[in-house]
This record gives sequence, C-alpha cells and structure tokens, in this order.
Amino acid sequence: MYLYIVKYLDELWYLLLEMAPWLLLGLIFAGLLKVYFPQKHIDKYLGKPNFKSALNASLLGVPMPLCSCGVIPTGISFYKNGASKGATNSFLISTPQTGVDSIFATYSMLGWPFALLRPFVAFVTGVVGGILTNIFIKEKPVKKASPFAGFKIDAATLGKTEATCVNDSCGCHEAKIEDKRHSLVKAADYAFVELLQDISKWLIIGFLVAALISVALPNDFFSSFKGLGLLEILVVLAASVPIYICATGSIPIAAVLLMKGVSPGAALVFLMAGPATNVATIAVLGKTMGRKSLIIYLSTIIGGAIVFGLLTNWLIPADFILSKMVHIHGEGHEHEMLPKWLQLASALFLVFSIAGGYFYSIIKKKNKMEKVEGITVKVTGMTCSHCEATVKRNLEALAGITNVIADNKSNTVKITGAGINLEKVKSTVNGLGYNFVG
Repeated sequence: MYLYIVKYLDELWYLLLEMAPWLLLGLIFAGLLKVYFPQKHIDKYLGKPNFKSALNASLLGVPMPLCSCGVIPTGISFYKNGASKGATNSFLISTPQTGVDSIFATYSMLGWPFALLRPFVAFVTGVVGGILTNIFIKEKPVKKASPFAGFKIDAATLGKTEATCVNDSCGCHEAKIEDKRHSLVKAADYAFVELLQDISKWLIIGFLVAALISVALPNDFFSSFKGLGLLEILVVLAASVPIYICATGSIPIAAVLLMKGVSPGAALVFLMAGPATNVATIAVLGKTMGRKSLIIYLSTIIGGAIVFGLLTNWLIPADFILSKMVHIHGEGHEHEMLPKWLQLASALFLVFSIAGGYFYSIIKKKNKMEKVEGITVKVTGMTCSHCEATVKRNLEALAGITNVIADNKSNTVKITGAGINLEKVKSTVNGLGYNFVG
C-alpha cells in the first residue's frame, strides 16, 4: 500500500511539472485577452442570424478561457442583449471545448497534433451548430435595450454624448465604480486570481484522476477496445456527455488514457464532450434557449465528436500521436521540453497562486461587500467569476442600478442605486439561468 501511495504522489508531481509552465503561459495570454479585447467589443459581432455571425461567434469563442459553467450565462447574456440564436449556439459550442489557456496545456501533455486539432474541431463544430440553428430556428434575436433608456436626448446635443435624466430612478446621479488599475495589473488579477480560481477545482480533480488511472490501471487495460472503432468512441462519448470537467482539467486524463491504450479518436471525443456538456448545462440551456436550440447544441457536439473521432483514428496513426506526447514514466520516448528549474518554479508558483488566490478572493470580495451600502439579495447557481461578471453586467444595465457586487462563494449579490425594481432584478437573474432567492 505504501509503495502505491508513493508511486501515486510521484505520478501526480510529474504531471504537475509537465503542465505547469504551459498552463501559466496560457493564463498570461488569457489575462491579456480579457483586458485588451473586453466583452463590449464582442457583443457587436453576434447580432445577425447569418453565416457571418456564426463564424464570428466561433472565432471569438475558441480562444476565450471559459468552461461550460461560465460560457452558458455568458452566451445567454449575449442572446438577451441582441445576439442571434445561431451566433449564441455557435459561441456555446466552440468556447468550452478549448481556450488559450488549454491550448498551451494541451501542447505540453498531448503534443502539437492535439494542440492544433482541438481548436480546429471547436471552430468547425461551432460554425456548423450556428448554421444549423439559423436554418431550423427562424426566431428573431431579442431586441437589445437602448443605451439611452431612461434618458431624454436633446436633438441639438445628439452628437455630443450629453443627456439628462427623466427621473431619479435611472441612477445616473451616482457614478459607477471605475477600475483605475494599470492594464497589466488587471490582466494579472484576472489570470491568476479570477480565472485560476474558476478552473482550479476541476484542474485539481483532473490531476488526481489522471494520476490514479496511471497507477491503478495496467498499461494494456484499454487495448481490448482497439479495432472496435465506432463502438469505442460511443462508449467514451456516453461517459463524457453527462459528466463535467473543464477543458484544461481534461488534458492530463486524456494523456494517461492514451498511454493506457485508448485510441486518439476516443481521446478527442473525451476532450470535446467532457468540457462542452454536462447535466447542469443541458438543463439550463433547455430552459433559457428552448428545446430546439438544445437539440441542435447536443446534436452538433455529439455528431461532431463521432465524425472527428473516426476521422482522427482513420487519418492519424496512434503511434504518431504517442511519439509527439510527453514521456509518462517509462512509456513513449522521453524528452525534456523545458529545463527542470523552470518546471519546478512554475509548479510551485501555480500551487501558491491557487492557494493564495483562494483566500485573497474571499477577503477581497468581503471587503467590497462591507464598504458598499445597498440591497443584498440571495442568488444561487453562480459558480465562477464569469457568472459574477454576467450578473453584474446585466443588472447594471437596469434603470436605477449603479453598481453590483456578486459573490459566487456566498451566493449573494449587493446592489446599489436609487429606485431599484427587485422584480426586474429577479426576472433578469432568472433569465440568465440562475435562481433569485430574495
């Protein structure tokens, strides 16, 4: 028993060393993407129910570091602010399958073939899902609320960005809190606090499960599946659809499964369906976007997983994939992609960031809550910083609300402003897929 524990910890540490530098690099790019390409620049590309909007949505979704828990409310928010259903479905399909953070991490564990294949498959399935939605669903996108709602515009000053309040309930007498920090500070805060905290739970689970599979299963455990083709892919697909694991957390598991005999196509199916689907996502999407959108969403992911899984097995030999992967303790061809000191420093920094960021985010949110006076309501269903940002952005668009602070750990939302309409707050929150408790 002692030897198994030692071997397990050794395997866990090895996986962390291999993945940490590339994961940190991906987080840096994600932080820069967040700051220099903010959400306000995304909304305008998703409005029309045509091929271009589906293409734009998929292009935007592939590099976005959002897993399904964060992409669902973000996508729904796009839809409620004017995006077409086709563009929304395209974004919902392409985004959770990959991201700038997971692309680098995929390269570190699975080699360049999978690092290129994952974003390509995510992009293609996203575009296809958007086109199918536009074809089979003819509903018009929700009309976006006017940015001048609650204001009286003087025709003479229309080009001067001046406006006066019709009444005090619009809340324009109170300035919104502006983040005046340097762009690089905001990028670092997002990357190593917000985003890392969002994925840390599933990243840790991915490492733990991958190390367990590596130690507990014999090297030829899945070899009996070889040659079964479609059946193997369907078995992996059936296991992947209902479970949840983020795009980054799925990488070490897929790497170990490949080393234990799973075909490259089946591994790709796991990397696609695991992050993109789960029971909670299916329930929320069906409630907010409708049954037809849900059917197209699931059909595109499942159909795409089967097609690309079979194509991968047909076109790319397993030996070629294995030769491009990192060495997994005694298997494959060992090669050092990065110096040991860099791996060690990255692993320690990653562990410190996860632990430190957890406590920092709690203290930071608590201090914000205490400093701001307003109405505190209970909202359940928020699971990450993207959920918080979605709630904040949509509630601050309502007349009378000036600032919103959302905390997914305590399931609370603090709202400040004048003439706040709690019924509109409830309707907005529930419309995003969360649950307004009161």
